[in-house]
Amino acid sequence: MNTKYSDLINQTYYFPQEEFTLNKDNLQFHNIDLMKLVEQYGTPLKFTYLPQISNNINKAKSWFRKSMEKNKYEAKYYYCYCTKSSHFEYIMNEAFKNNIHIETSSAFDINIVENLLANGKINKSTYVICNGFKRDQYIDNIARLINNGHKNTIPIIDNFEELDLLQGQIKSKFKIGIRIAAEEEPKFEFYTSRLGIGYKNIVPFYKREIKENKKLELKMLHFFINTGINDNAYYWNELVKCIKVYVALKKECPSLDGLNIGGGFPIKNSLAFEYDYQYMIDEIINQIKIACDEAEVDVPNIFTEFGSYTVGESGGAIYQILYQKQQNDREKWNMIDSSFITTLPDTWAINKRFIMLAVNRWNDTYERVLLGGMTCDSDDYYNSEQNMNAIYLPKYNKEKPLYIGFFNTGAYQETIGGYGGLHHCLIPQPKHILIDRDENGILATEVFSEQQTSEDVLKILGYDKK
Repeated sequence: MNTKYSDLINQTYYFPQEEFTLNKDNLQFHNIDLMKLVEQYGTPLKFTYLPQISNNINKAKSWFRKSMEKNKYEAKYYYCYCTKSSHFEYIMNEAFKNNIHIETSSAFDINIVENLLANGKINKSTYVICNGFKRDQYIDNIARLINNGHKNTIPIIDNFEELDLLQGQIKSKFKIGIRIAAEEEPKFEFYTSRLGIGYKNIVPFYKREIKENKKLELKMLHFFINTGINDNAYYWNELVKCIKVYVALKKECPSLDGLNIGGGFPIKNSLAFEYDYQYMIDEIINQIKIACDEAEVDVPNIFTEFGSYTVGESGGAIYQILYQKQQNDREKWNMIDSSFITTLPDTWAINKRFIMLAVNRWNDTYERVLLGGMTCDSDDYYNSEQNMNAIYLPKYNKEKPLYIGFFNTGAYQETIGGYGGLHHCLIPQPKHILIDRDENGILATEVFSEQQTSEDVLKILGYDKK
């Protein structure tokens, strides 16, 4: 009988896969021996595999290049990194090796931009797309960046008042964009996004506030779909509406030459994940070109703002199964040595699925279990796997420690979880390591942050004050 954990995976999915392979009965991720990481660094452990960031960036740039060539699309493509996905310096250092641009969301982002400029990671030709709702410090910081000579800074107008606030601070002529307030999916509790300006109001707004204003140069229309770029009727319908606005606005505004199709690509959340990136890009480019050709206007430069796609597949977390609790005839709880709420908060907040696999003991028999975290909160569990919401792992054996890995966790989890701060039930933040390869493919690891200590926590809580 096929009762091994490896049999289950092979029967359920195509395995091995590009990033997941097996070495005897231990899992490898991008040819990284995960059990060696466990032996060297212990658990709970978070890691970032830096080369995957560059891999994904260059794949996307290649897809857009091929699509533009295929469709004879006479404009440029600009890959922007959406910083809110992960602001860490090691992420920026890797991402900006690849001649890309940057999208910001709030005031402190601009301080990061200035640091990147000062250290030569980006330069005067790098586009800085300033998104989000802007007041006070964000306006001040954007103005300082532009006043200091960074002319490729493009604040995206989110509401009518922002234009006056920016003009009051910026001394010279500057570039702007306008964000469309897209209509949300029918399942949403509200109809129109709180961000941006309504479809019907954009051209009148341009004529009223921008057209005759010598201080402003409208360069970009910004289109963002909260659910990302997906092959469904909702996305294509909103894209068509966006292109119509672009065409109408372009006829009024010769300086307009950029279309920002914000809203990210999905990333792999299961071994059964399927998504045709090249097809989606071909369709987007084709639809924009057809509409512009029919209207006899030039096609726009295309900007994207990929966050999760850039960093998500670089991250992972490894836990040990500490104990198994048989709570009734049907439910076995495998307890991990950390907390889902604190280390993978999206599993708790939005029921997000990550790839979850055993790290070792693939040749052992398996059982159906539930996964629980260490906090005293009843919501601290993970139960979101592909197999009909069941989780299967090698059978618990107190004498044979079992380790499990969650993969493609690199976006949002550190900031939402409150890196360096307090965590639910004071569960400590895990150790975090960075993994890189040199030009010869040799792996190197370093500790980015040690596991949080009781002294760290007490200091935050004020107990060290005299």
